[in-house]
Amino acid sequence: MSLARQLAERITALHYEDLPPEAVYWSRIAVMDTVGVMLAGAIEAAPRILEDVLGLRASSGPSLIFGTGRRASALDAALVNGTAAHALDFDNTANRMGGHVSATLVPALIAAAEAFGASGREVLLAHAAGFETGARIGSAVNYYHTEKGWHPTSTLGVFAVAAACARLLKLSVAETETALALSTSLAAGTKANFGTMTKPLHVGQCARGGLMAALLARKGFTANPDAFEHKQGFFNVFNGAGNFDASGMLERWGAPLDIVAPGASYKQYPCCYSTHAAVEAALNLAREHGTFDAPAVARVDSWTPARGLAHTDRPDPRDALEAKFSVQYCVARALLHGKVVLEHFEGDACRDPAVRALLPRVHAAASAKKYAPSDNPFDAEVRVTLTDGTVLRASVDQPLGRTAATPVAPAQMKAKFENCAQRVLAPDAVAAALRAIDAFEDLDSVREFTTLLEPSRRPALA
Repeated sequence: MSLARQLAERITALHYEDLPPEAVYWSRIAVMDTVGVMLAGAIEAAPRILEDVLGLRASSGPSLIFGTGRRASALDAALVNGTAAHALDFDNTANRMGGHVSATLVPALIAAAEAFGASGREVLLAHAAGFETGARIGSAVNYYHTEKGWHPTSTLGVFAVAAACARLLKLSVAETETALALSTSLAAGTKANFGTMTKPLHVGQCARGGLMAALLARKGFTANPDAFEHKQGFFNVFNGAGNFDASGMLERWGAPLDIVAPGASYKQYPCCYSTHAAVEAALNLAREHGTFDAPAVARVDSWTPARGLAHTDRPDPRDALEAKFSVQYCVARALLHGKVVLEHFEGDACRDPAVRALLPRVHAAASAKKYAPSDNPFDAEVRVTLTDGTVLRASVDQPLGRTAATPVAPAQMKAKFENCAQRVLAPDAVAAALRAIDAFEDLDSVREFTTLLEPSRRPALA
C-alpha cells in the first residue's frame, strides 16, 4: 500500500468529534493569528502586485481577497491571501514540519470554505488534519531537507494544504491519496529567496497548489500513488537516497495531534523566527538596564544556532524584507528601542540613523553548543560591551510561544490580532472579527465571518 494511501486513510478517518478540546482551541488560535497577519500583510507590495498581475481588480467570485472588498475564485484568493499571510513573516510555525504551516492552510481553507459553504467546525477539523500531515512528512525528511536549501513551508506545506482541503471537501480515501500524490509535483521553494517578495509567494503558491490538488482529485484527475516513495519520487528527488526516514511517519498518528503537542510556535515579533531568541535576550537587557544609546555601545555579540544563522546573518540589510532576516538588525532594534514591532520593517525604517550607527558593532556568530541531529534549537546569548568597559549578558533557551507548553498568553494573542487587523479594518470591525473567532466552531458558514473582514477603503497601489 502506498504511503499516500496510508496517509489518506488516516486523514479521512479524523472527525471533529475525535478532536480533543486542546486541538480545537489551538486550531482556533491558529485561525486568529493567521487572519490577523493576513489582514496586515494584505497592504504590502507582494500581494498587491500579484493581484494586479493576475488582473483581479475587476474579478468576481465567492472568495474574499483580504484587505479588499473584492472577491475572486477560490484558487486566486488562496494564492493572493497566502502571499499576504507570509508577507510580514509574522505568522506561526510548525516545529516538526520546520515551516509556517498555518499561513499555507488558513488562506486555502477559508477560500474553499467560502466557495463550497463549509462551516467553522469543518475548517478547524481540516486545519488539524493538515497540520498533522505536514508535521508527519516533515519528520521523515528534516533536517536534511531544510539544510539542503528547500523551504519546508512550501515544499512540505503543499501536502498539508492538500490534506486539509481534501478533508474539508470530504474527499474519499482514493481521492485524498490522489491529491497527496499529485502534490509531489507542485512542491517548490528554495531558501535562496529568503529576504525577498518571493518567500511569501512560496506560501501563496503552496496554498493554491494544495487546494488545486484536492479539487482536481475530486474531479477524477490521476497521479501515481507511489509518488512519495518511487525511485524518482518526492523523497529521493528532494532529499536523496539515505537522507530521509519515513519509517515513523505513520506511527501513533494523532496520538497526540501535532497541533496539541508540540504545537505551533507563535511569533511576538514580525521577523524570522531564528532571530527571536536573540531578540528576547536583547529585550531582557533593555528591560533590566534601560534602552541603549548607540554611542555608549562599543560592541554587541549574538550567538545563535548555526542552522538559523545560515539565513539570518545579514549585517547590512538593504531593505525592510532583508531586515526581517538580519539578526544584527533585530538585536539592534531591541537594544535601542526596547521593542521590535511592525513599524521597524516598513518603508525605509532599516535606514534609521541610530540603527545604522550601531549595526557595524553588532556581530553574529554560531553558538558553540553541541546539538543532536534531532534537535531543533532556538536558543541565543547576547553580550553588550559598553564604551566604559561594562559587559552585560543575557541568554534565552527558547522564545516564549515556542511550543504549546510555553504559550503566549491569550490576551497577548488578541492584542497581536488587533494590532495587525487595525491596519485595514475599523475598530468595531476588529472587535466583531474577534468575537466571531472566539465562537468559530459555532459558525454555520465561514461566509458569516469573512463578511466582517471587508474594509471600507484601501490605499491605492503605488
